Amino acid sequence: MRQRKTYRILTFHTTTEAMAMEKSAIKHQIPGRLIPIPTEITAGCGLAWRMPTEEYPLYEDKIRELGLSYDKAVELMI
Repeated sequence: MRQRKTYRILTFHTTTEAMAMEKSAIKHQIPGRLIPIPTEITAGCGLAWRMPTEEYPLYEDKIRELGLSYDKAVELMI
């Protein structure tokens, strides 16, 4: 059985925002990956960025500096 972990989930209004996050994250080595929205969350486009909770504070300013927009950031055990 897979052990559940806590992640920071960033949701997006549009698929374009989600794809921009993925492209910039790869380029700037921001940890995480694009995932389908977990069922516990409702959001606009159906995609979310998942990253380790402990990594989010280290990259939060970088994400904003890059002009990447997201709807909300929530912690979720998945």
